[in-house]
Amino acid sequence: MARTDLPSPARLPSLPESYRTVTVPTGAGQFWRKFGAFAGPGYLVAVGYMDPGNWATDLAGGSAFGYTLLSVILISNMMAMVLQSLAAKLGIVTGLDLAQACRERYSPPVRMALWVLCEIAIIACDLAEVIGTAIALQLLFGLPLVWGVCLTSLDVLLILVLQQYGFRKLEAFIVALLIIIAGCFAFELAFSSPSLSAIASGLVPRSEIVANPAMLYIAIGILGATVMPHNLYLHSSIVQTRRFDPSSSGKREAVRFATIDSSIALSLALFINAAILILAAATFNVAGRTDVAEIQSAYELLAPMLGVGAASTLFAIALLASGQNSTLTATLAGQIVMEGFLNLRLPAWQRRLLTRLIAIVPAVIVASLYGVSGTAKLLVLSQVILSLQLPFAVVPLVNFTSDRTMMGEFVNTRWLKTIAYLISTIIIGLNLKLLSGLI
Repeated sequence: MARTDLPSPARLPSLPESYRTVTVPTGAGQFWRKFGAFAGPGYLVAVGYMDPGNWATDLAGGSAFGYTLLSVILISNMMAMVLQSLAAKLGIVTGLDLAQACRERYSPPVRMALWVLCEIAIIACDLAEVIGTAIALQLLFGLPLVWGVCLTSLDVLLILVLQQYGFRKLEAFIVALLIIIAGCFAFELAFSSPSLSAIASGLVPRSEIVANPAMLYIAIGILGATVMPHNLYLHSSIVQTRRFDPSSSGKREAVRFATIDSSIALSLALFINAAILILAAATFNVAGRTDVAEIQSAYELLAPMLGVGAASTLFAIALLASGQNSTLTATLAGQIVMEGFLNLRLPAWQRRLLTRLIAIVPAVIVASLYGVSGTAKLLVLSQVILSLQLPFAVVPLVNFTSDRTMMGEFVNTRWLKTIAYLISTIIIGLNLKLLSGLI
């Protein structure tokens, strides 16, 4: 049966097959049922905050400087919560995702440039997921890196199968993988017996983070890998899968529940990122191994240093789940960006396979020629590309949500606008510093 609740073709939403398909209870006194109905999009977004590209910076920070950089993870996560809440508000209030808003508000040359930059960032993100998944397959099953990279071309089919059963099934699968990741690291932390007082101390920012160039460099890397550009496009679209009341009060309620959803999900991401750093601090730094920065090195050392054979296996299982989760959300973001910027509708399997193949080709070449060290460098390069693109997503988002002509009564308040621009300035400045140090 044809959908009758879609906007006009000129403003057809991204992911039209999932648009307003999740029913939201109506009436007063149904907080928990409404909370359950809105829960989901935040967890898809949270995946980008714990993808394989984040693992190296957390491992390096924990092994080199112990618990000190926990404060950077905490502050980065708080910044992310603000930006993701703005992305959700944009989608709910205007009915546009961030890409569509750029198409409507900017001139053709500007929006084409933004689209190209965003596509490059999504390919870079997908490249990180491809490498992370291939490394996990190698660690768990001894599969050569090249074979593992090639096998990742098949996981694009998974998202197509899941979406056939409804968007909620896709969300449930994502949450299940997140639970696996969190469970693995909960066991890892129990094995490593970290110092609770040291953890508490590490959550307090210290001046030495800025004064120590080596520490500052890793801190910038942690912050630079936290806010993924594609997450802002993704979140502004998938909040529209909820069939909320389109009235002013209904939108206000939807914004509130979407913010709660993303804040809880990002708290889970905070736990996992912090757990990686704490594990590295309690296992490697305490033992004087301050040089552990690669995923493969951490895998090889965990079991013998903790004295628990399952420690390395659980670490690799979590990495595999992280790679698969990130793959699903990155391919969704790719569809949203193409449809939003260009209003171009390709079959979902074509769009996702195209993005994956573009990521697989360089990964196969590097894995074949340079092996583990080459893929590690390619992983770093993918994070640099993401950092470079970040300002072109953050600035439009803050500008749009601060524009009364677009947002009406939902426009950012003066204090929120100040915080949003301050966060944007900090993230952009530190990312540029990271980029200048890597070039």
